[in-house]
Amino acid sequence: MSRKKKALPVLENVTITDYAAEGKSLARVNDLVVFVQFAVPGDVVDLQVKRKKHSYCEAEIIKFIKYSDKRVKPFCQHFGICGGCKWQNIPYEEQLKMKQKQVFDQLTRIGKIQLPEFNQILGSVKSQAYRNKLEFGCSNKRWLTQEEINSGAEFSQMNAVGFHITGAFDKILPIEKCWLMDDLQNKIRNAIRDYAYETDMSFFDIRKQHGLLRDIMIRNSDTGEWMVLIQFHYEQSGDEAEAKKLLKYIADKFPEITSLLYVNNQKGNDTFNDLNIEVFKGNDYIYETMDGLKFKVGAKSFYQTNTEQAFHLYSVVRNFAELTGKELVYDLYTGTGTIANFVSRYAKHVVGIEYVPEAIEDAKVNSKINNISNTTFYAGDMKDILTDEFISENGKPDIIITDPPRAGMHPDVIQVIINAAPKRIVYVSCNPATQARDLTLLDSTYKVVAVQPVDMFPHTPHVENVVLLDRRN
Repeated sequence: MSRKKKALPVLENVTITDYAAEGKSLARVNDLVVFVQFAVPGDVVDLQVKRKKHSYCEAEIIKFIKYSDKRVKPFCQHFGICGGCKWQNIPYEEQLKMKQKQVFDQLTRIGKIQLPEFNQILGSVKSQAYRNKLEFGCSNKRWLTQEEINSGAEFSQMNAVGFHITGAFDKILPIEKCWLMDDLQNKIRNAIRDYAYETDMSFFDIRKQHGLLRDIMIRNSDTGEWMVLIQFHYEQSGDEAEAKKLLKYIADKFPEITSLLYVNNQKGNDTFNDLNIEVFKGNDYIYETMDGLKFKVGAKSFYQTNTEQAFHLYSVVRNFAELTGKELVYDLYTGTGTIANFVSRYAKHVVGIEYVPEAIEDAKVNSKINNISNTTFYAGDMKDILTDEFISENGKPDIIITDPPRAGMHPDVIQVIINAAPKRIVYVSCNPATQARDLTLLDSTYKVVAVQPVDMFPHTPHVENVVLLDRRN
């Protein structure tokens, strides 16, 4: 006979006292640390514990006793369910303070190295419609909110276009309006959805791997161009023709789309870097501009999703590098060569390395269209390409700029950087925790001399951080 699972407690009249990692807030009940989503310091609440460990637990709000005076009204109808903008209920100025504290806490607690005084975080130019890219899932399993379930209503339409729900990979929360990007993306997404409803197009079932309409990516740029990529899953004769009818409808309805693309994805996930992308209308790319430069961005290209703030981020990088025109610069994880080309006019030569071959081809094109002749780009895994032999062939860098993914840098890469002995390292990170870990490995040879947090993603807990390191004598 199985033991009955012990019911988790309700914590009453709890005051939220602080912010925690990953967008959560924090309270203390006796010796127990409690992490809570969508709470603001100063809130007094009743909490239902959902997951309990020895010294901490995770809980959700079941009743508000008192609202914090720090709260603001969220502007999005999907707030609290979508999970994408967890801090909409917090004033933007307060969000910036939290992000500054997050960078400080992670670098000091994880890094445990000597640090200078941090520069004040650079807030985003825009706090709404700041993104140039969004991706939406299409599923035959619509997520029903608790309010919808409690209503007792029957929902005949269970197909949905929107965002994945955390912890429910096969379910999609239908999104009517997202505020993170120019409103045209809402019109395009909803038009695709409505057409699919009206024509009874099948939506993808990720568990059973069937259904035609699978995923939508929308990009725009400061040049006014729009890219739409629709992922389909062909199963039977006629599916491709049905897909192309949808594409034709969208092409006719939205002449603003300059790059309309599609892909037949038969894989178990929605990634398409290894798939052949077809052009239905226009080009297979759009252009972004920055500081007088043009950048070609394809469907597979990485480009900072906050265009205006990217300029400020890269300006910090360029200022930290202190280039005089005589330096050989290595730009690691170069993407489409944005940073490499951005700093090239101030350097003798820039070598960029990136693991996505298509991005490297874009980087080369970006140099060409901007008449930049002092860049060289290589494609491949960083730890395999950046070796002592590579440095012997390409020259010892005076400056290394590195902008790795969230996982940070591989220890082998860090060791090659140390062996290369550049006089200066500029480390850009979207994850200060892994950046702190890497700084510890660099600390015996390099000293952190400047720290500049930059907010690229308002209303989320994510923060970029730029660190300048000088070689120790």
